[in-house]
Amino acid sequence: MEHEVAHGIPYIKEALIFLVSAGIFVPVLQRIGLNPILGYLVAGVIVGPFGIVSLADSVFGIPLDMLAIPEQEGVGQIAELGVVFLLFLIGLELSGPRLWAMRKLVFGLGGAQVLLTAVALTAVGRMAGLGPEASVAVGASLALSSTAIVVQLLVNSGRFAAPSGRVMFAILLMQDIAVVPVLLVIGALGANEATELWRSLFFSILTAAILIPLILLAGRSVIGPVFRFVGARRDRDMFTAAALLVIIGTAAATQIAGLSMALGAFLAGLVFADTEFRHQLEAEIEPFKGLLLGLFFLSVGMTIDPRVIIDAPLTLLAVVVTIIAVKAGVIFVLALLARQPLAVAVESALMLGQIGEFSLVGLSLAMSLGVIEPDVARIFVVAAGVTMALTTAVAAPIRHLAIWLEARGAPRTPPTSLAAAKEEGHVIIAGFGRIGQSIGHLMDERRIPYTALDRDPHEVARARRTGKSIYFGDVRRTDVLKNAGAGKARAVILTMDNPAANAAVLEAMRRAGIDTPVVVRARDVADARALYSLGADQVVMEAFEASLQMGEETLVTLGFPREAAHAVIAEQREAGKRDVADGAGR
Repeated sequence: MEHEVAHGIPYIKEALIFLVSAGIFVPVLQRIGLNPILGYLVAGVIVGPFGIVSLADSVFGIPLDMLAIPEQEGVGQIAELGVVFLLFLIGLELSGPRLWAMRKLVFGLGGAQVLLTAVALTAVGRMAGLGPEASVAVGASLALSSTAIVVQLLVNSGRFAAPSGRVMFAILLMQDIAVVPVLLVIGALGANEATELWRSLFFSILTAAILIPLILLAGRSVIGPVFRFVGARRDRDMFTAAALLVIIGTAAATQIAGLSMALGAFLAGLVFADTEFRHQLEAEIEPFKGLLLGLFFLSVGMTIDPRVIIDAPLTLLAVVVTIIAVKAGVIFVLALLARQPLAVAVESALMLGQIGEFSLVGLSLAMSLGVIEPDVARIFVVAAGVTMALTTAVAAPIRHLAIWLEARGAPRTPPTSLAAAKEEGHVIIAGFGRIGQSIGHLMDERRIPYTALDRDPHEVARARRTGKSIYFGDVRRTDVLKNAGAGKARAVILTMDNPAANAAVLEAMRRAGIDTPVVVRARDVADARALYSLGADQVVMEAFEASLQMGEETLVTLGFPREAAHAVIAEQREAGKRDVADGAGR
């Protein structure tokens, strides 16, 4: 028996418990109105070392340790990949120029937040009776907020691109950069060597200054040719494997260099942000990010010990209220000093008041070095879980408060024309062959914005060199179309020469609830009727259009005026389209 266990699949029980939580328990909680993140936290409390396994050894003869995860270490290491993929997708949404435009927010507002919050919490720790070293370790650790929770909430609510979303992400990005200096400070406190601290900080900054530009420059010169080669194989598994290699490889490289994995993944996302592969990559990575983030939140829930809530509720309440008040107060004041609107300052302050996941890493290090007493660290760990849960629970009310404050603010400048009052839509051209390129040229002449998608990486690269807005992507996948903004587009043009492919894309779009007008290329009447029945708005039949064009030129050759011939052909075209549409039951 021992031999079998030793050679079993590692973490199989943990994987099964996680899948039951993700596939059954969390959806049930979501059905009754609980936020999915909060659901994972609750599930983590139940299956963690302080949950059901601490209540009894067995129930009805069933050992409870079969239904629990007593050790968090292995799960936590895998769960960190969820944050890695989240930061990669965030980097993918940005670009070098956009990040450079945020530099004042990142290094100015974000840097001031980390420093002043750490100082304020250190002072609070001293007043609460903690020693100097313990106060500094606690203050530095608790200055960090939860990137995983806040960014996920912003993405889910569509607020990531809002002004408050940009401010929050700038602060969180600076906090992620500050993780390494925070850990170095705590390590030096445990060793009581100030000289070693400054030396470590210097080499950490030097490493970041060398490694970050190196990753960005090397990535942009290597990524394009490699992924064009992989994309030319048209093998989805190969493409996904290459993407995972770049993400995890870059994250591992930054970790080896002493920086955080999340920072490396973010840099990898920036490398891809300006390439033609961003939409396809986003579709491929999204499922990994979702599952691994769920595992991350589950692992956070496993650190919460409900006994602390029972044994010292007033102490825990005081810790939670004080931390949120100090962090929110600092962020609120700094945001106003940075000339951010009141609504942005309020929303950013309230959303970033929780203790973050990297705070747990700092507290764990401080406890292992003897800088913080285990009982003190235990209270802060539980407070971290409580503040994370509170953030997910009050995110919607905070958002409504911010919207209300925006409405009470200064009136917006009215648009100068009716067209300016409407959001400008774009056109999506699926397939950029001969016909797709002709439509793109027509859009360029009329200054109509468009996004083209094609599966040929070499054609995509050639078109991008001429300044075309084209990306590598499989339009047969609705998630790729959604990433390209199909739901907000003015029209989707399906130009592929494969009728079955056009029909599959159209059917998938309508099934997914994308009601954007669709113009489709068809070969004959049978194809056209099938496409109309699937929900096409306009169908262009190649043979029919060719015959009409030849008919018009024939009439002109026979002496008819061009305008008269064109009018006759237009009537025939409309009559033919009506017959086809009627035959499709429309």
